[in-house]
This record gives sequence, C-alpha cells and structure tokens, in this order.
Amino acid sequence: MKNLLKGLNPFRWTPSNWASWKPFGIGEQRPNNFVEVFRAIWKNRDNLRYAWRVLDRGVCDGCALGTKGMADWTLDGIHLCNIRLRLLRLNTMPALDVSELEDVSNLKNRRAKELRQMGRLPYPMIRRKGEKGFRRISWDEALEAIAARINDTTPDRLGFYLTSRGMPNESYYAAQKAVRALGTNSVDNAARVCHSPSTGGLKRSIGAGATTCSYTDWIGSDLVVFFGSNVANNQPVATKYLHYAKKEGTQVAVVNTYKEPGMEKYWVPSNPESALFGTQVADKFYLINGGGDTAFINGAIKHMIEHDLVDRNFINAYTDGFDALERSLAEQPWAELERLSGVSEAEMRTFGQQVGEAETAVLVWSMGITQHEFGENNVQAIINLGLTKGFVGRDKCGLMPIRGHSGVQGGAEMGCYSTVFPGGKPIDAESARTFSEFYGFELSDEPGLTATDMIDAAHDGSMDLLFAAGGNFLDVLAERDYVEQALHNVPLRVHMDIVLNPQMFVDPSDEVLLLPAATRYEVPGGVTQTSTERRVMFSPEIPGERPGEVRPEWDVFLDLARRARPDLAERLTFNDTAELREEIAQAVPIYDGIQHLTQEGDAFQYGGPHLCWNWEFDTPDGKAHFDAVPLPRLDLPEGHFRVSSRRGKQFNSMVQDASDKITGLERQAILISRDDAELYGITDGDPLILRNERGTFEGVAAIASVKPGNLQVHWPEGNALLEYDRRSPEARIPDYNAIVTLERRGDARAQTPSPQEAGTAS
Repeated sequence: MKNLLKGLNPFRWTPSNWASWKPFGIGEQRPNNFVEVFRAIWKNRDNLRYAWRVLDRGVCDGCALGTKGMADWTLDGIHLCNIRLRLLRLNTMPALDVSELEDVSNLKNRRAKELRQMGRLPYPMIRRKGEKGFRRISWDEALEAIAARINDTTPDRLGFYLTSRGMPNESYYAAQKAVRALGTNSVDNAARVCHSPSTGGLKRSIGAGATTCSYTDWIGSDLVVFFGSNVANNQPVATKYLHYAKKEGTQVAVVNTYKEPGMEKYWVPSNPESALFGTQVADKFYLINGGGDTAFINGAIKHMIEHDLVDRNFINAYTDGFDALERSLAEQPWAELERLSGVSEAEMRTFGQQVGEAETAVLVWSMGITQHEFGENNVQAIINLGLTKGFVGRDKCGLMPIRGHSGVQGGAEMGCYSTVFPGGKPIDAESARTFSEFYGFELSDEPGLTATDMIDAAHDGSMDLLFAAGGNFLDVLAERDYVEQALHNVPLRVHMDIVLNPQMFVDPSDEVLLLPAATRYEVPGGVTQTSTERRVMFSPEIPGERPGEVRPEWDVFLDLARRARPDLAERLTFNDTAELREEIAQAVPIYDGIQHLTQEGDAFQYGGPHLCWNWEFDTPDGKAHFDAVPLPRLDLPEGHFRVSSRRGKQFNSMVQDASDKITGLERQAILISRDDAELYGITDGDPLILRNERGTFEGVAAIASVKPGNLQVHWPEGNALLEYDRRSPEARIPDYNAIVTLERRGDARAQTPSPQEAGTAS
C-alpha cells in the first residue's frame, strides 16, 4: 500500500496549507501532543518497560485506523496519538484492592473516571441482594452460578452484550457461537450503536457492508467530504493523512452543525512541517441544522441533475433507481430544503457544484449521521450522492463510514449481532440451517434482542440474565433512571471488564457478578482486530505480569456455554486463538487469510484496496441501487433549539479529560452561535439551563461557530435531555439529539425572544 505514496516528497513544504506562521502555534488553542507523551510516561512510570512494549509491538487499541506499534500501512513514520496514550494506563495499572469492594456505599456516587483509577479488576466477585458489597469467589463458582441460571430459565430471557473496548475478533466470534449454543440470538455489540445504519444501507445499495476504499485514497483525491465526523478529535492519526492529501491538492469539505476547530486547523506532531506551522485542513465548511443532512444532500443532487453534473454513463450502465430519485427530488421545493437544512439554495448549489466538478472523491461519515431516528435515511442520502458520480470501486474514490474504536468493525462481521450471523448473513431459516450444519447444533432462526431492546426487556421484568462484557449502559444511554431501574430488575447481572464502572454498583435484584477480563495484549497466542479500511491485523501477546486471575473473554464465553450445554462441549472447545482463527476463516469467507496471521506485523485487507472494484456490485441484479428517501420531519417550535450531544473528549463511555484541548471548552459548555447569543442577551460564561420533557442540563454558555438555532453539549453529560425510546426504525439505533428550551440560571422566565425580535434576527 505504501508504494502508492512513493511520489510524495516529505521535503517539499507547502506554505499555502499552513495554519499559522507562528512557530509551533504559539498562543493558539490546540492540544500539546508532546505534553501528552510526558503525561503518559508519568502515569505509567511504575510499569514503563511493559508500557513501551505495548506501544512498540501491539496493534493500537484506540481508534479504528489500525496502527501497528507506532507505524501503519498508509504512511511511513511514527504515528502515536493522544487517544492511545490516554488508554495506555488501562493496560499497565496494577490490580485494585478488592477489600475496597466489601462496602460499595461510598463507591455508588463516584464517577467512572474515579472508579477506573482504582486499578484493574483481578478476581471474580459476587454481591447478593441485601449485602453491602462484593466478596471474592472462584471462577468455577462464578461460571457454575451463571450456567445454573441459564438452565433455570428460557433462551428468550437471556441477553449478552459486548463493547468495542479493545475487543478482538476472536472474542466476538467465540461469544456469538457460545450464545447461539444456548438457544438465542440475543447477542449484540457496540457496532450497532455506532454504524448499523451504515452497514445496512451499504449492503442494500452496493452489496458491501463496509467502507469501500483505503486511507491512501484520501491522498490525491480531488475531494474528501466529512459528514458529521470530526477525525481531529476522534481519529487524530487521520490528520496526518489529510496533511499529505492537502499537499497533493485534495480539497477538504466538512458538513456539520459546528465549525470544528480541529477540522479547521491542526498541528500534526509527527510531521515536522505541520508540527511547526500547522495544517489548514478544511477548505470549505457547510454549517447545517442538526438532522438537516438529507435535505442538504438532496439539494446538492438536485443541482447536479439540473446542471448535468452527474455521470449518466455510469448511472445508466451500473445502477438502478435513479429515475425514482430524480422524480422525488423534482417534487422537493427549494424552500423546504432550505428550511430543513438550514442553508440557502445558493449554498446547496455550491456544494453540488463542488461535488459535480470532482472527478474523484471520498465521502466520509460518522455518528453525526447515524445517531438519529432517521439515521438510515441520512446514510442513504450520502450513498445516493456518491453513486451520482460513481465514487466507488475505483482509485481515489470511496464511501467510508469511519469507525471510532478498534474493535467495532470486526464485531458485526464475526456475527456478534442480534440480527445477523457471521459474515453478515441474515438471521432467517436458510442461514440458520447452514450454520446449524456447520456448528453441529441447532441455531434459532429468530432475530434476537438488540442492546436497547435488552434494556427494555430488563425494565419490563422479562430478562433473567444480562451478561455485559464491557460497556456502561448508565452513561451511554438516555434516561439514567430508566436504565438504572432496568439493570436493578435483572435477577442475575454479569459484568466482565478490566476495570470498574458505575453500572456494576446498581443494587442487585438477586445477584451481581464481576468477572476480570484480560486486555488484548494479555491473550495467549495473540489476537486480531479489523480496521475501518477492512485491514485484519495480528496483535501479539505482550509478555508481562498479569493481574490476579484475569481471563480472555473468548475463553470465558465458551467455558460458560460448555457448562450450560455439556452435550455440546466438543463443539465449543478451542485450544487457543489460532484454532479460533481457523474456524473464522471457514465461517466468514471474506476473512479467509486470518488463519495465517501468527506474527507481529501480519495483516491482510479483505476485499483488497477497493470493494466493488470496476463497479462489480454484489447485489442480486449486479447493480448499485439509488433509493429516494423521504425528508425527515424537523419541526422546531418557536423559542426552541436543536441540541446535539455527541461532543467528546471520551473513548466509549470513558471521559478522558475535564476539558477539550482542541476547543478549550470544559465539559459543561453549551455551544451557542453568536447570533443566538446576541438575540438572547447571552455572553460567554453565562450559566444556562436546557430543558425539555425528559430532563434538564445545567451548563455555561460558550459562543462558537455553531449554526444558529442549534446547540451542542458534551456526551455523556447531555444524556439527561435525550429520549430513551427515540430510535431509528430499522437498526434501532438511539437518537442522541433533542429539542430544548434555553434559560439563564437564576432567571424564572425562559429566555425566549418576542416574535418581533425573532423576526429581525432572521
């Protein structure tokens, strides 16, 4: 892959792309990545040798770009981002003192960050109803108790969830096989909460449920567009790719409700030019309403059709459904598209012209697109846009749902999903029969419960066992009281993790078990993970001390299934991860090659650099499919705001810092536009309250480049404003946006302008 970049000249500097002429961005608000290095050294000072081995030899457990050690497969040079440095301590910290769990009364109100800092969970622990805290038990006692509960109930009352936290492919695969041996398909993972609308939409439209290109395609493409995605914050290594893309003349556009400072300019620490003068990343920002993506994209396509900027030859020969899309767009008036998108007809036409003039483009999106109740439609609109120009299946082009965490991509592909079997096969009678023959035991042909459905079932009292490997439902889902009651209602909860988190301390209805997990670097025989660009990478076991009695998740799930179903013990036994990979290669044909990954640095990219190469689509008719999606309803009552809650800085539910070094904002910040601030008489730092029927959020005003009528707050702090039951219809993905009123703290009246004031402001 790196051969594609041999034409790059690292010594050719391009001042036109510099963010500032001030050396090292002195005086600029930006993260100091060199300070992060020293902070990591200090935090890991008691285990520095092991920490270095993890960084030097292990595959990154941060974002899904997939660095191996401190290098990757896209560019030469050192790649070490602050996300990975912040996560490093989870792998090096000593075991916690389990005596601190004997009375949890003083732990219940601690934040997740405080609980993590107590140390690694070293032993199985149990707490029964009425007891003050946990006591240590053996692995045999723990697994026998879980197996007994499984055998005392029915499969429809079981639920299993796996997070993306450093979870390797082997654990996902073993878990789904073990759970299905228990008679249920109710096994789900964090990939659904992130990108299930992307997987489903791509599969339907082009026959491939993953990103279609490689990161090298950014470099030298005419255009890269980011929809609802902030890679500077969530995938910092990607900023190095963008630096080189800009040097090769690539235009970068961002479609979002906020002019993200890190997407405007960034100082890439591993590149001398960028470290010194920074990189001006985005050439054009399109600030739209939250949820206005479909309308904005439809307006762009409408312009492209009117001005013959679409690729008619590609559309006629390789696609279906364009005529229906064209008719649908003709019926959508510009005034309605303007109202929903929040931008003028002229700006939509500008974006359509920019896309239409590009010969090559990569369209990138993330959870700002998917985590809406109409997330599927948002994704389909982007796919429609890409298909108008054939931006798929060729160099410097692609449809890229970028992943946020290193374990997510492989989760669905391993079949750790309540709605698909391994390889993305649908849960139906035919697939169930195929896998039943392959596994040697009968699989259910009924889809299982999604993660959010499991919480509903628990709240209704129709779940007897909830097994969560990682995750923190209390902080990642809306309506904390509802979720807490649901967790409390489950007779047996099992939490398997490397550290403590708040959901473990919800009082038991009957029993709560804590099981200590090994990190990916502690697994004998090594493991694999899959990056956003479909690269399957081997991460070796890193020699070092192991806390207490930690065990890999893959081993625990299969051990549990053998105890509950001893008649299937032979079919549920693997001697090591190498044997697991042998079976994965058979069960998931696109992963053929995983069985040969045995050494540090081993990797392959399934499907090659591009899926759908030469416009060969794996759909029933061999064509790519447009879909004329309806416009979402985005009614905003007078005096209300749309609020988006997916601001960071966190990894999964783990808040990493009290402030965001890119923006300089504290976590209680409420981002508001200057226009709205002037209209409401608000100044920077004013104490504010956001309210709706579900809850309140108290914060402070931060005037920022936000689209007027929209606000942004940090997550999970803003979860109190979200509606738990507001989800997308197909993927059942939660909507992390809300409609709120705004008032100044201490004011009895809402800060709502008069109709006359509102009229003059518009």
